[in-house]
Formats: sequence, C-alpha cells, structure tokens
Amino acid sequence: MKRFLLGCLLSSAMTLPAVAALKAGDAAPDFQTQASQAGKAFNYSLKDALQKGPVVVYFYPSAYTGGCNIQAHTFAVNVDKFAAAGASIIGVSLDSIDRLNDFSADPEYCAGKVAVASDADGAISKSYDLVVKAAAEGKKDSRGVDITHGFAERTTFIVTPDGKIAATLGGLKPAENVEQALTAVQQLTTAK
Repeated sequence: MKRFLLGCLLSSAMTLPAVAALKAGDAAPDFQTQASQAGKAFNYSLKDALQKGPVVVYFYPSAYTGGCNIQAHTFAVNVDKFAAAGASIIGVSLDSIDRLNDFSADPEYCAGKVAVASDADGAISKSYDLVVKAAAEGKKDSRGVDITHGFAERTTFIVTPDGKIAATLGGLKPAENVEQALTAVQQLTTAK
C-alpha cells in the first residue's frame, strides 16, 4: 500500500516534466565533475553522494540570473529539510568553476549551503536528455557580467541510492520546483 501511495504521490509531483528529459524509473547517468560549495572547489561524484542517500540533481541555466538566483536561494533556505529527509543537493549548470565559486559562497543565493557543479561542455546535461542552448551573445547576469556559456533547461531529478530516477520535475517556476523536489524526497523517506 505504501508503494502504491508513493507511486501516486510521485506521479503527481511529476505533472510537468521536461519534454525530453529522463523519466522516473530510468537509470540516472553517473557523473564526476568540479563543484563548489562555500566558494571552495572540490571533485564531485554522483556515485559517492548516492552512497549517503537520495540526491536532488537540479539543472539550471546560469548562476546570477533571475530564476536561478531564486532557485538557489530557495534550496539554501530549505537545505535542512532536505537533509532531514536524508537527501543531498547538487546544482548543475554550464557555468565555469570560477563563476560557481562566487555563486556558491554568495549569501543571497547558495549561501555556502548548496553545492553547485560545473558542466562546462554540457555533457552531463545532455546525458540527462536535457536541451542545451548555445550562449546568447551580449547576455549579462544580474551583476552585469557577460555570460559566455550555454544554458541547460531547468529540470530537477530525484535520484535514489540505487541510481534510479524517482521523479523528474520540469516546467515549473523556480521556487515551485524546489517545493516539489522537497515533497518528493520526503515521500521517499515516508515510504521506507
């Protein structure tokens, strides 16, 4: 019965998945890359993170842009709730590790609480079947700095320790994306 309810709840959490993104039940592609938390770069491995529990892998277009700022801040504000449900969070974008060092430490956004990973060539995003758009010439971030990298579509995956995708969340406003990710993670915890 619990599994049935979990399936129903997760299905409702996935009402607006990204069009081409991997779906619930698919294997989550493993990845290793440079990431940053609190301004410090480190080597991130999804496989290693999954040994500790579910992982929220959220793809976002670019650090220091409107919706991405909201999403990072909302994850940072709720990081303790995700941890209480046994989950960790990793944001992924095509930003360079230098931009991510700044973003991860910025008290207005990641606030040193949320790790963000560099997918500079878009390979990780593409492995999750996400659309990656080329850099838009002349585009600036919220600080007025040129954005010279491409953009992955905003999509969040809840990955269980067995490496399977439990939920795919796309087509949502940034704060709503975080809320639904938290609900999905909490449902995984109650299903145990």
